[in-house]
Amino acid sequence: MRAAVCTRYGPPEVLRLEDVAEPVPRGNDLRIRISATAVTSSDCYVRGLDLSPAYKLMARIALGWSAPRRRILGMVLSGTVDAVGPECRTFRVGDEVLGFNRHLFGTYAEYVCWPEDGLIVLRPPELTHDVAAALPYGGLLAMHSLRRGGLSRGQKVLVYGASGAVGTCAVQLATHFGAEVTGVCGPSNLDLVRSLGATSVIDYTTGEMWENGVAYDLILDAVGKRKSATAMRQSARALAAGGHSISVDDGTPKLRRDDLVIVADLAACGASLPVVDRTFELADIAEAHRYVGNGHKRGNVVIAVA
Repeated sequence: MRAAVCTRYGPPEVLRLEDVAEPVPRGNDLRIRISATAVTSSDCYVRGLDLSPAYKLMARIALGWSAPRRRILGMVLSGTVDAVGPECRTFRVGDEVLGFNRHLFGTYAEYVCWPEDGLIVLRPPELTHDVAAALPYGGLLAMHSLRRGGLSRGQKVLVYGASGAVGTCAVQLATHFGAEVTGVCGPSNLDLVRSLGATSVIDYTTGEMWENGVAYDLILDAVGKRKSATAMRQSARALAAGGHSISVDDGTPKLRRDDLVIVADLAACGASLPVVDRTFELADIAEAHRYVGNGHKRGNVVIAVA
């Protein structure tokens, strides 16, 4: 099968298209024929090991010293169950599925084997493979963050980084659950974020995020502290009494399969659709990584595999 292999840590060019053996399902594995995957910011961090010295050391120990032990990166997928292990009970050959696995990776390829009891759900027929592949990363992290922040109906919520993969989902989900949402993004994305349901939008380049006099019940940094630290430094002064300011970087996210069902169902009915910026072919994976690494994508960048 064809796969994009990460030959070492480094720039996008370290990703090479190679022919590798097809995985064989064992135990409760599903072998999934991948139709589409996505390049996430987490993929780029793993590939480039673009971290602080302390985190870089920990990452090498966890992932591999000079190159990832799991040489095929990619955390999300949409595809078709092609074969099952002898202990599978939930899914059958032919099932259309979407999923997320931040530990096993492997979706920059034509096939992958993942255990059926992971973050895998049936793909609603209303969703194309491209849209389904764009859903798990931003949708699950947004759901986790909004729950952790204690989101409830009627609250005022500010989403910093509202045009990214997590931010576009967070704006739509918070709006769907009854919050009044302010989205913060760059000037070229104001209309996009407004179209997702934000009551108001703020251009972060003006430096006026905390000058509008609004007290927010929840401030969500959907970008991550490496990029948001300066902008979020004064966020506490815009919090309402008892409010919360959280980042997608805080702790280890507890991602739930039932949340993936929820975001898939909401996408199927059009209530919260992932934004797809561009779609690349698997052969152009290095170019896709370069595009995501530039930091100006809108929503998600999808890879068409099959």
